[in-house]
Amino acid sequence: MKEYAVSKIKNIAFAGHNGSGKTSLAEALLYKAGASDRLGKTADGTTVCDYDPEEIKRSISISTSLASFEYNDYKVNLLDTPGLFDFAAEMIEGIRASDTVMITVSAKSGVKVGARKAYDEAVKQGKSKMFVVTKIDDKDANFFNVLTELKTVFGPTVCPVVVPVISNGQIVSYVNLIEMKAYKYDGKGNAVEIDMPTAEISEKFEYRIEGLIAAVSEAVAETSDELMEKFFEGEAFTQKELIDGIHDGMNKGIITPVVCTSATELAGIDMLLKEIELLLPAPNEVAVAVAETPSGDAVEVACEAADPMSAYIFKTIADPFVGKMSFIRVMSGTLKANSDVFNSKTGSNEKVGKLYSLCGKKQTEISSASAGDIVAASKITANTGDTLCDASRPVIFAPMEFPHPCYSMAVKAKAQGDEAKISSSMQRITEEDPTLTYIQDENTKEQILSGLGEQHLEVAAAKLKGKFGADVNLTVPKIAYKETIRKKVKVEGKHKKQSGGHGQYGHVWIEFEPCVSDELVFEEKVFGGAVPKNYFPAVQKGLEDSVKKGVLAGCPVVGLKAILVDGSYHPVDSSEMAFKTAASLAYKEGLRQADPVMLEPIGELNVTAPDENTGDIMGELNKRRGRVLGMEPAGNGNTVITAEVPMREMHDFAMYLRQTTRGMGSFTFEFLRYEQLPANLLADVIASVGTEE
Repeated sequence: MKEYAVSKIKNIAFAGHNGSGKTSLAEALLYKAGASDRLGKTADGTTVCDYDPEEIKRSISISTSLASFEYNDYKVNLLDTPGLFDFAAEMIEGIRASDTVMITVSAKSGVKVGARKAYDEAVKQGKSKMFVVTKIDDKDANFFNVLTELKTVFGPTVCPVVVPVISNGQIVSYVNLIEMKAYKYDGKGNAVEIDMPTAEISEKFEYRIEGLIAAVSEAVAETSDELMEKFFEGEAFTQKELIDGIHDGMNKGIITPVVCTSATELAGIDMLLKEIELLLPAPNEVAVAVAETPSGDAVEVACEAADPMSAYIFKTIADPFVGKMSFIRVMSGTLKANSDVFNSKTGSNEKVGKLYSLCGKKQTEISSASAGDIVAASKITANTGDTLCDASRPVIFAPMEFPHPCYSMAVKAKAQGDEAKISSSMQRITEEDPTLTYIQDENTKEQILSGLGEQHLEVAAAKLKGKFGADVNLTVPKIAYKETIRKKVKVEGKHKKQSGGHGQYGHVWIEFEPCVSDELVFEEKVFGGAVPKNYFPAVQKGLEDSVKKGVLAGCPVVGLKAILVDGSYHPVDSSEMAFKTAASLAYKEGLRQADPVMLEPIGELNVTAPDENTGDIMGELNKRRGRVLGMEPAGNGNTVITAEVPMREMHDFAMYLRQTTRGMGSFTFEFLRYEQLPANLLADVIASVGTEE
């Protein structure tokens, strides 16, 4: 693949709701542009972009894939992102590397949450946007209803560019409102120009065409004072003025074109390729990227091939055979294969080996990539979010913002001895996906895998087995309960054993009382040498070993102060071991008498959800024994609810929130403190902790 000038590159991310046709649209574009020799199907697992075994098995996109192709002397880099919320990080990465986000909306099901999330992320990252109404050939499709819904949800920037002509429920032709031409497609996606439709072909269509042309003209008029003047004078815009106006309007974020296609019939795909060429901004036309110097000063990095090299790693793939594969967006200059670059994030030098242009899993080795291009490099040590640059101009590009993991499961090896393999493999999988974490719980000693949902963790476990040969079970994590006491007691501990020769003798009186401390607080107030000083450490050690298990459910004991006040000893039979045992006997008896209670961990919950769902969520939190502390408006029709909720009640909250808010809600949950467990739950907790042991 030859090297392209910055103005001849188009970087596009496909985003939208799961099942809205992103991968099928990418497949149709690749086939129509001649980059693939057959039209694959997601159901058959034969598409260019969904090539991972898990994607083929599940018939869904799991990770963002790159498919680059050449068309009319342009290089187009397509980034096909998943629509499932569990894989939100992939969408964020894909949008970061793109200049335009094409948001797919099914003509059958209309605007779903995934389209809103993609639009919001595109706005947040300052990208131009285009809506592609897919599945237009479906018998239940209704393009004009969807167009109205798009305008209602996303506002007046929505501007139709390609619309269908429908008669008796069938698509007769497609009208390009920029060219003012109508096209009919055969079964192979070949277009033939036909006469523009009249009112006889489709009821009220003449009115619609006039209204649609007016909408396009009005949108274009907003892009410059000259065009606005011409619009008010009633003059029609030329084709070039329309193209330039939409192009500029997309770049400024004031026009969001709408086109329609059928990926299965290949209808409208040729027009979409033409629009990619004419309407979408090139990398050097979008807002100049801002980076930081090592000293923290902001600096603009223009997308110019002649400038010093800088590049951003927006995605990493862990492969046990190829090694780490890094997806790189070249921000300025030229990135060359087999070159040394500076990693400004880590402050170390990096050796770039081979560079590849990707089309799904097909790799084409290239010698260099210039500003604006997207390529992959294998076996470099840098991670997602790192900046590679020329040592003469070190810069750091801002990191991506990812959602926090909110759903956790405990990981247990199916085969003994696999723990080390699982740990090293998980490290590589979490490098690949920034929304996954894998840590050991300090209290329960379980290995905890956290992500964005049930399917997210299932896929991670499947990758662990498929790629690295480590088979695991995912189970509900244990809750780190603790025990404490509520009253002061004084108890005796006596260990006396006589067998042939030396016996064993240890005798202590210990006062136990509540205190504020996670560790055992030990004091001695022994008078007159009743217990010799050299046995004090043994008594303390006996108690420290004992507090690891309480008397109710065997959980660690906190908030305990022990004061050694009296005892006795035998000059021959006493030993450190005897006093250690005596202390543990006193501990067991003392805790039983001191009104022991169970403590459960409480966390602070911050839920961001649409205003209309706040009542349901607050009701649910009450059911989960939560205490709502307050509500604050968060803008965009959302509210933040702050509450304190027991961790025991929160395992499946992520699933509940997603279902209730249709995926629009999010939350953070962090440990706050321990509180006494209600008495009515004590038997259940003791039983559950007993079965976990």
